Amino acid sequence: MQTQEAARFAAMMNKSAELKRRIAVELAEVVIRVVDACENSLRQGGKLLFCGNGGSAADSQHLATEMLIRLRSSVERPSIAAVALTLDPAMLTACGNDYGYDRVFERPLRGLGRRGDVLFGITTSGKSANVVKALEAAREMGIVTVGLLGGAGQPALGQCDLALLVPDNETARIQECHIALGHAVLELLEDRLQARPLP
Repeated sequence: MQTQEAARFAAMMNKSAELKRRIAVELAEVVIRVVDACENSLRQGGKLLFCGNGGSAADSQHLATEMLIRLRSSVERPSIAAVALTLDPAMLTACGNDYGYDRVFERPLRGLGRRGDVLFGITTSGKSANVVKALEAAREMGIVTVGLLGGAGQPALGQCDLALLVPDNETARIQECHIALGHAVLELLEDRLQARPLP
């Protein structure tokens, strides 16, 4: 006989699995387009940038590290240019103090980003003002904007060239899908770079 907590746990896992099955079908085409954008950027000397708040900040750092260091232990390849805009507490607190928290990603992006880079803006609600401002600035700068979003995705969705929108409103389930989507994009990208290495 299942306890109430065991049933709750099973419901969480089932919902997460169902969402992943759904996005496997609905987002496949967009995922490939994101991989295309990342490959094109890297082949032209660009880089991948990531930003987000809280758990999404951790995801930003996680995904950037997969490129800079290693994604799969079975694949040996050069380090790939990737930057998490969430990494420097001195920078984040200086910008929050001097310009306001809404600009903590936009301000460093303007110094580090270059035309042809790719920015991943991660927000489970689509409403994170600092992520939206970074996406807006990226578009002005000729940086390809990719959203890892949830819920209705707005207003961030309106600033994304490509959007991986998880169709749910529960933060934890959205985050589980975001890291799965991020890993999928980077694994497919790494496969391409193994088949045809960067110069």
